[in-house]
Order: sequence, then structure tokens, then C-alpha cells
Amino acid sequence: MPAAALLPRSGCISLVLYTAFPNSAPDLSSSQEVTRGAEAIRKWGWRVGNENERRLDLCLCTELCRVRLEFLSLGLESVAAVACSGDLDCLWTKMSRLVQARRLEGVDKNIWVEFVKLAATYPNVNLGQGFPDFPPPDFVKEAFMKAVGGENIMLHQYTRAFGHPALVTNLARFFGKLLGQELDPMTNVLVTVGAYEALFCCFQALVDEGDEVIIIEPFFDCYEPMVKMAGGTPVFIQLRSKAEEAGKLMSSGDWQLDPAELASKFTKQTKAIVLNSPNNPLGKVFTREEMELIADLCVKHDVLCFSDEVYEWMVYDGKEHIRIASLPGMWDRTITIGSAGKTFSTTGWKVGWTLGPDRLLKHLRTVHQNSVYHCPTAAQEAVAQAFQREFDNYGKQDSYFVQLAQELQQKRDWLVRSLVAGGMKPIVPEGTYFLMADFSEFKSEVPDLPDSDEPYDSRFIKWMIINKGLAAIPVSAFYSTPHKRNFDHLIRFCFVKEEATLKAAEDILQQWSLEKTGQ
Repeated sequence: MPAAALLPRSGCISLVLYTAFPNSAPDLSSSQEVTRGAEAIRKWGWRVGNENERRLDLCLCTELCRVRLEFLSLGLESVAAVACSGDLDCLWTKMSRLVQARRLEGVDKNIWVEFVKLAATYPNVNLGQGFPDFPPPDFVKEAFMKAVGGENIMLHQYTRAFGHPALVTNLARFFGKLLGQELDPMTNVLVTVGAYEALFCCFQALVDEGDEVIIIEPFFDCYEPMVKMAGGTPVFIQLRSKAEEAGKLMSSGDWQLDPAELASKFTKQTKAIVLNSPNNPLGKVFTREEMELIADLCVKHDVLCFSDEVYEWMVYDGKEHIRIASLPGMWDRTITIGSAGKTFSTTGWKVGWTLGPDRLLKHLRTVHQNSVYHCPTAAQEAVAQAFQREFDNYGKQDSYFVQLAQELQQKRDWLVRSLVAGGMKPIVPEGTYFLMADFSEFKSEVPDLPDSDEPYDSRFIKWMIINKGLAAIPVSAFYSTPHKRNFDHLIRFCFVKEEATLKAAEDILQQWSLEKTGQ
């Protein structure tokens, strides 16, 4: 079978010519002709299949005359005749059909699959994947136990496809207050299977072939493949760091967009921009001024905004989370994405949501009803009760959201101290579960391989998991291919862990530092 679908340059037809078996495609029976045909195809810029499978992947484009001349020059008259006449019937019966859809080409690899498997294979302290290893707050657990153990048997059955009534009602009331917007729970809220499905629905419902989508680097890794699967084209712009100050740790706030560069990314083809604040993996919390810059460009160019705000309650050092949908001109063009998994430390429940105008959400509902259709009822009921509690306590000192940020800031500071003492340079995050750290001082541990296709940070973390028992995630995974090498001296750690986990990581880093200094 072909290794990948071949897309013709002129948009006509893909063929697979089997070349060495008896009774196969005409006059392609000798290995010499196979080689000569492969050379011609390579010259045209098309891919050639595995010679062990004895086949050539060949795109016959609309320029059939050019194809004919090339094959005639190689003495492959029969194929030239077929190409010239356009009579492909004799070849259709010999064609090997691709199993996978074209939309999957180039998006099959996933950093989480590889590194989660590696972390599960070797004993380690896991600061890689972003989940808490401590329980949710008691009131959240109690709400779930009541939902599954109570007398309301309907909580074990289907509920409303676009969101459990109790949950969408509480989300509309809670976030309507924050957005300064009257939200209709039936039309302005959609409950999804985690924020991941919410993102998928955004791209599938609102991005079409030929549309451009601006993605800010570093970015959560699913944005790029989701854009491509929808037929869109990702357009990348980097957050650029200021120069380091001697003796001072860099902050995520030191990474900023260049206003002129950002403006240049908006074109007639731009359909949407993906905004992630607080940003994973950097931890940057975009300022009001930065949000207003993005909003002004969206309004000027009539561009949508997919605002991924799953870390909205994890903001530190007195920073403020700005909801871009609350800015002038943005409600009607913004889809805001949230997550109960991140909000209430219940990542396994997979309850997420989108907020936005009905003119946009109605198209997300179409994708949702024809794919996932329904989210777990009991989990939605528990999240609804959790938001009811937080609505009553909002802004008070005993609010869970207030306490969560305070607790996680202490964990962040602990890991920052441990990394500094161990010889790494952390970038202090203003928000999220994560921080990025420069491990350049440790590069002597793992020799660089300039000719390797794998970024250095990826190979370093594999070595670190196996040899030091400490897991992290390579930052290059959060950059587009042309930019990966520029950031492969950085790795991402998750600090939303219980004290015992952070202490174990600290011990590993301390021992590692001692070994480096020969003590």
C-alpha cells in the first residue's frame, strides 16, 4: 500500500502502478524500468514508493503531454500511450486504494502518545503531562458522588445533546456576569467532551479549504493539525523574548508579539486567529494592551477569534486574566473555550464548553451533533453544582478559584527554586500549569546529532526519563517545523503536583547537580 496520499499539482488523479508482478501495468516488468521511472518521478517532485513493494506512486496530472514525453524518452511506450490517451481504465483495476483519508496526511504523529508511553514504561517523577496528581476539592467530589449515587435515575441517562440544562444555565449565568453579556443558555453555550472537542468543533465548523488561521507560537500542539484537517492553512507568528538581564530570571511576560509583524499576518484569506491566554506552554498572560491590539486587527479584517481560556483561573502574581470577548466589537466574532478538567482538577471527566454568539455556535452544534453528540450526564451535573457554589462565593476569600491560584503559585515557586538550584534557567510563568526551562547547561550529558531529524530537546528528555527518572515535555513540540530547532534548548515542566512529587523532583535535580560538579 502507498505510504501516503499523493496530491497532483494540477488537481487530477492519483495512480499506483504495480511494476514487477506478471500481468501488472503495461511494460513495467523489469527492475531497470522501475528505476528509470522512479528517477523521472523524482525529477517532477513526486514521491516514490518502497521499491521492496515494487510499485511506483505516480500522479498523472493534466499536463499529460509532458508525462508522455518523459516516458517516451525512457522507452516506456505503453505507459506513454496510456498517459497520452487519458484512457486509465486498464490501470484502475490495478490500482491500490489508500485506506486513510487525505486529511490525515502529516498529522498522524502526536507528542503525547510517544512521551506518555515512555513515562509509563520507566519509573520516573512525571512532570510532563498536564494533570494534577492530587484529588479535586471535596465539594466537587461530593457533587459527583451525589450525581451517581443519588435518587435521580435520569442522571444515568442521556441529557440534552448540547449541554445538560443545569450546567448550561449555570455557565450562562456565571460567565455572563464576567463578560458583561446576557447569555442564553440554549444558544450561547455548548458543552463538549473537554476543551479538545470544543477546539475541534471550532475548526471543523468555521474553517474551510483555503482559509488561513493565525497561530501564536509557542502553541498547544493540537492547533496546527486541527487547522490542517479542516483544510485550512496555519500562519505562524512567534512571541519574541526580550534580552535576558544578568542575574534575573526571565518572565513569561518578557515574551511579546511584534505589533507590525502581527498586522502583516492578517490577509484577505485570514479566517481566524487562535488565542491562548494564559498560554501553554509558556505561561504568558496577555495584557489588556496586547488583547486590544489583537481585537482591533480582528475587527478591522473581519476575523474570528478562537479564545482558548482553559487556564483562566490559574493566574499568578496579581496578574489579570482579560477575556477578549469582553472587548469592544469582539463578542460577535469570538468563541471562548473553557474546561472543567483544568478549572476543578478533574481532567479525566472531559467536560468542556464554548461560549459565543448563536450565529457561530449553531455551526459548532452541527459538528457536535454529527460526531460526539452527547457528553456524560453525571459529570455535567457535578460541574453544574460546582459552578453554583462558585457563583455564590465569587470574589470572596473562601472562593475555590481564589484559593486555587494561591496554592498553585506556591507550587510554581517551589519548582522554580528547585530548577535554579539544579542548574537550569526557568522562565517564570504568569499563569497555567506549566513553566519552560533552559537546560543548556546540561547539554554535555547527551551529545548533539546535527543530522538527526529529531529535535535535541526530544532526545534529551528521553535520555532524562530513562537515566534520571524525571519526565518533561520538549518545547520544540509547541513550534512549527521551521522553528523547532530554534527552541530545542527548552523543556516544559508541569508544577501542578502534590508536595511529595515536587520534593522527589527536587531531590533528582539536586543529586544531578552534585554529580555534574563532581561532589
